[in-house]
Amino acid sequence: METLEKKAKYEAGLKEYVDREKSAVDLLSSVGQLMYEHGVELVLFRNHLLDINTSEAIKLFNYAETVVNKPIDIGTAAEMARIMLGMGLAPSKIDIGRLVHEFKHSGSASATDFLGTTLKNFIGQDKHTFKPQDVVLYGFGRIGRIAARELVKQAGKGQQLRLRAIVLRNLNDAEIVKRAALLRNDSVHGAFKGTVEEDLANKAIIVNGQRVQLIAAANPEDIDYTAYGIQDAMIIDNTGVFKDRAALERHLKSKGAKFVVLTAPGKEIPNVVYGINHKSLDLDNERIYSAASCTTNAIAPILKVVEDNLGIAKGHIETVHAYTNDQNLLDNYHKGARRGRSAAINMVITTTGAGSAVSKAIPSLKDKLTANAVRVPTPNGSLAIMSLTVNKDVSREEMNEMVRHAALQGDLVNQIHYQVDPELVSSDIIGDSCCSVFDSNATIASNDKRNVVLYAWYDNEFGYTKQVIRLAKYIAKVRRLVYY
Repeated sequence: METLEKKAKYEAGLKEYVDREKSAVDLLSSVGQLMYEHGVELVLFRNHLLDINTSEAIKLFNYAETVVNKPIDIGTAAEMARIMLGMGLAPSKIDIGRLVHEFKHSGSASATDFLGTTLKNFIGQDKHTFKPQDVVLYGFGRIGRIAARELVKQAGKGQQLRLRAIVLRNLNDAEIVKRAALLRNDSVHGAFKGTVEEDLANKAIIVNGQRVQLIAAANPEDIDYTAYGIQDAMIIDNTGVFKDRAALERHLKSKGAKFVVLTAPGKEIPNVVYGINHKSLDLDNERIYSAASCTTNAIAPILKVVEDNLGIAKGHIETVHAYTNDQNLLDNYHKGARRGRSAAINMVITTTGAGSAVSKAIPSLKDKLTANAVRVPTPNGSLAIMSLTVNKDVSREEMNEMVRHAALQGDLVNQIHYQVDPELVSSDIIGDSCCSVFDSNATIASNDKRNVVLYAWYDNEFGYTKQVIRLAKYIAKVRRLVYY
């Protein structure tokens, strides 16, 4: 009898999971159709649903229950996504997790009626239209290639940014083949999930059907982008060569360029952490912006939460950072102290300007923070440790709840990923779209309740690149309707 009961439980559990898998397949099918046929992007409590498998989708619904504290049914989500396919929605970004939760508690018997009422301002292609922004990647290093992947992936109806060209210093057939190979393969982020073809005759690469012109130039001002059909382009400079206003203005002397975004801290220009200070920008008069550094983007969202809720008296930031191309693979000459030693086998103490740079995004933190960095032998995935003295009493549980709330509601939902996994390590962060992954299990609060130590992981390549793209969309004013 006991054996039969166990078998029955096993069969019931298996059937339940298979049913959830079927619903996940249904949901993800609608997610793809909504994105590529209607320009409607569905997310689930901030998490992307595009280009994931059924197991990953089911895991996100478990996340909705354990972290968001809003258990929702995947079958209902699949049904609502199917309904949305026939609603004629304008290009938009919609959190289906929020919709399912609200429907569950609305008392409405019809998902169709609920969606018709809730999304009435999203219905009709004339509700929200914009011209896609042409983008040029100036340089094609680590950030440039990740940006290219992401820009191409987001292409479709309602496309906000479209990659039109990549500028290189040298350009010949061998260079094109090598650059295409680097885009196609990546030792950290894996193979590109798409097609990359070389068009040697026209000096271009074709990525998922999108023709991207390759341009050779020694100087930014020498380029005529209009000769390639590119108008009012946004130049994303990821070379690290031009860092102040005078240098970056050289981009605007080229024909066809309109905006410049620097993927590094900049001097004499707005340094922006999207989600923190982007709303203060003078978009009508400023044309050059910095997306700050990956570390500044990682610490600023958490520091913002602490400053707004408790006030920060002082603090120290220590970043444990993956090595970068600036370091040597083996011991060799380097103009910087210690950076000449082998990156692959040493922990290397070095400097970071993130402690002072964060005050450009959060002015109230000026002169309150010190910072240092340790480069470690990992190729990607970094950690910021924030030791802070606060102005109000706080317990560990209260501190975590403040960050959890900010990660789920408000202006920082795309910036903070609240993690509860007790086994979290650096490789788990690779590919995370948030610039700051808060490790709730690592939080420390002192007995006097005035000192806390907070840990924020970050993919210093992909997570940062997502912030660059968010900023680029905001500057170009290619913004979709949002139910988030």
